[in-house]
Amino acid sequence: MSYSSEYEASIQRPGEFWTEKAKQLEWFEFPDTPLAKDANGIDRWFVDGIMNTCHMALDYHVEQGRGEQVAIYYDSPVTQTKQAITYAELTARVATFAGALQEQGVKKGDRVLIYMPMVPEAAIAMLACARLGAVHSVVFGGFAASELAVRIDDAQPKVIVSASCGIEIDRIIEYKPLLDAAIEQAEHKPDNCIILQRPQAPASMIEGRDLDWHVAISDAPKAPCTPVNATDPLYILYTSGTTGKPKGVVRDNGGHAVAMRYSMSAIYNMQPGDVFWAASDVGWVVGHSYIVYAPLLTGLSTVLYEGKPVRTPDAGAFWRVAEEYKVKALFSAPTAFRAIKKEDPDAEFLKQYDLSALETIFMAGERLDPPTYNWVTGITGLPVIDHWWQTETGWGICSNLMGVDPKPCKPGSATLPSPGFDVRILDDEGNELGPNEQGNVAIKLPLPPACLPSVWGDFGRFKSGYLEQFEGYYTSGDGGYKDDDGYVFIMGRTDDVINVAGHRLSTGEMEEVLAGHPAVAECAVIGISCPIKGQLPIGLVLLKDGADIEEQQLNAELVASVRNTIGALACFKTALIAKRLPKTRSGKILRKLLRQISNGEDYSIPSTIDDPNSIPEIESLLRSHQLVASA
Repeated sequence: MSYSSEYEASIQRPGEFWTEKAKQLEWFEFPDTPLAKDANGIDRWFVDGIMNTCHMALDYHVEQGRGEQVAIYYDSPVTQTKQAITYAELTARVATFAGALQEQGVKKGDRVLIYMPMVPEAAIAMLACARLGAVHSVVFGGFAASELAVRIDDAQPKVIVSASCGIEIDRIIEYKPLLDAAIEQAEHKPDNCIILQRPQAPASMIEGRDLDWHVAISDAPKAPCTPVNATDPLYILYTSGTTGKPKGVVRDNGGHAVAMRYSMSAIYNMQPGDVFWAASDVGWVVGHSYIVYAPLLTGLSTVLYEGKPVRTPDAGAFWRVAEEYKVKALFSAPTAFRAIKKEDPDAEFLKQYDLSALETIFMAGERLDPPTYNWVTGITGLPVIDHWWQTETGWGICSNLMGVDPKPCKPGSATLPSPGFDVRILDDEGNELGPNEQGNVAIKLPLPPACLPSVWGDFGRFKSGYLEQFEGYYTSGDGGYKDDDGYVFIMGRTDDVINVAGHRLSTGEMEEVLAGHPAVAECAVIGISCPIKGQLPIGLVLLKDGADIEEQQLNAELVASVRNTIGALACFKTALIAKRLPKTRSGKILRKLLRQISNGEDYSIPSTIDDPNSIPEIESLLRSHQLVASA
């Protein structure tokens, strides 16, 4: 089939299209109604379908004879531990832990908060909740107590599942004290906590509330799968909001399962029995969609990796894992490959490994800059597929459908809209723009399966945040354009567009230029206030290891490159060498925070930051160059 026929069918006949895709899964009662409005007037998928996500992901495969196939490869270089867990074993362990949750009173519709590192028990806990029809909310391990408390109060979990600690490259993060402090701060108190004790930092237990994981499962019965409605929630996943209060993105069971199964074959070209590796964390949406649910719903073997792209032990870590497990497709964020490039710019470690099984590398989570794209394609000789999606959608809004009709890649583009996503470029008044005109990226309703139907406990916030700016559209909050071929280019959040003397300029375009310099490993461009031109761009750059260039020379070369590529109207005159850039744990540069610092505004350090010490360093650097405005 062609991309155009697949895409047109999804837009012109969405009910028929997605009903056909739903047949790839085993339902208890197959849905007769593909699409209907709920009480809030929101489009909902498969409203009369009855199913269980855990049954579709585990029990079904065992029944089909895949019981001895590996479901999860667990690889932990930080603990020197590996496990290969078959579908039969995983099903039994999930059923047992679901029984343990049942014994703590968890039932359909209850919430269970999961606060764990990258260990198999995290996935087991997620699937056990799905088995019971309970709603899980995974919080990234190591979140500060105050942030965890906010999520406890919002989700109001009956039980919290956690571990004694998480293990980083050079430190151990004790989770249990953070959890205890969060529960102390929260107004809502869970009935029980189930704690996985890790030998690296055993935790003290609170009598009457805390229960050891292994004690909990020691005599627990195996719980059967609870039938749920397709529109019942599967999980809540918190994402940052403009107000500072996190938004609980709600994911339903039916639409999610259908989209996950479809995307695994259509986008990633994965078939039952293949090995897939999403090098992310279960605390993020990528971990939910492509470490746990989509691979298991498809009958794949999925890799769960407790390590980093570098220093566990070296910049060859990704290549080692890909060789060892015969990974067919690897999916990670561009920041991971920039870290590898920084430590091993000539890809010497790559030469030590056999990547003959690896067919495709996928990237998402942030904009894939062309220099990183070109470096990875150059060293591997493999297709590198940039795709764009959000926590809110759960899967790729735009991608190259490698399992349907692969298209030529264009550096800087996420290729074409995925089936079901009617992507439009709108101006600020809601008028559709033509090719090569930058504007707001919006999606014409209805959204395809798996996209959020609400924000947990706050439909008003969902409506105001996503549906009110442009009537009949979902607002993505990203800016970009389509070229003459319909390829979509995402240039960053709409507030990453700066206005220089009346010219709207994308910081993403300037970052492309800076990142193309042979000495630059990574960069960020922000707009600073200017009394004459409104805003001026400045660049913050990290140098590659071993790069030998004076800041003055580098600045001159980067200024010339921006002038030659974008033009003098960009007024780019300043590039500063930084030791590090403030990032979230998932690798996203905190550009909004950089802007607040440079504008002299009050700011708060977000809970998702990876290294808080990077903030005073950057502020000191900007102040030393008189690039912080007076408050």
